[in-house]
Amino acid sequence: MSEATGATASDVVSGHDLGGRTAVVTGASSGLGVETARALAGAGAHVILAVRDGQAGRAAAASIVDTQPEASVEVAYLDLARLGTVRAFADSLVAAARRVDMLVNNAGVMGTPFSRTADGFEMQIGVNHLGHFALSTALLDLLSESDGARVVSVSSAGHRMSDIIWEDPNYLSRPYDKWEAYGQSKTANILFGVALDRRLATRGGHAYSVHPGMVDTRLSRYLEKGDFRALMERGRREGDAATGTPSAPLRVKSPAEGAATTVWALVAPLQSQGGSYLDECSVAEPAAYAADPEAAERLWDLSEELVA
Repeated sequence: MSEATGATASDVVSGHDLGGRTAVVTGASSGLGVETARALAGAGAHVILAVRDGQAGRAAAASIVDTQPEASVEVAYLDLARLGTVRAFADSLVAAARRVDMLVNNAGVMGTPFSRTADGFEMQIGVNHLGHFALSTALLDLLSESDGARVVSVSSAGHRMSDIIWEDPNYLSRPYDKWEAYGQSKTANILFGVALDRRLATRGGHAYSVHPGMVDTRLSRYLEKGDFRALMERGRREGDAATGTPSAPLRVKSPAEGAATTVWALVAPLQSQGGSYLDECSVAEPAAYAADPEAAERLWDLSEELVA
């Protein structure tokens, strides 16, 4: 079952009662993150907005409460480019025995100039994957205590731009390519969902990855003139190659529409399809290398080694 194209996150969650459940949403100060948080809070969940910019996070929380006075939200500091803050955030939840029923690994960067995180990782794989890997694994016990926990990682059709560059994922010895780096980080999101689902499923939980579509958010702030159009055209060509049929022109979605598949992954009856990659509120097929369970385990081992 899927929702009609054009549905918003609030449309998808309509009719669901999330009262008594707690969700953590990273990057919830704007864009997809705040719209995901808004929809979940509107359905009764308590939502923790995990953000790098506290002022922006508080403004986002206020915007949710302004339209939904009964919404239960809080703001917490988390910088995925600094693993120390990831551990501090997770430790605070564990120490307080907080419940975590839903984790949305939403924050991300795209097409950045070459830079490194505080821990020395290439910025895109460091923020998009390794920071979220560290967060998710640190919260695994809390998630396991929930009845039917779900973890959703926001990936992208851009994963088709690159498999994991296993010999040098952090660009230590080769020239930097911003789109290759972005592609491998989004492939990592999908593979992580496959590997995490294997671990959560034995405890009643599940993990998924989603493609939100082409959404005009602050994620595009690093794009140069012409990058956005070129990226849309590249996505169309790669989609055509994947399906074997010409696709319709890509439509730029609103953030509320872009968050729809994320929220669908949290509330739809998908228990038998754990680890799946989702697009347009439906189960979709990623590139073959992004669905390989052996590659998923290889990435898990590599990620453990890197974040340790």
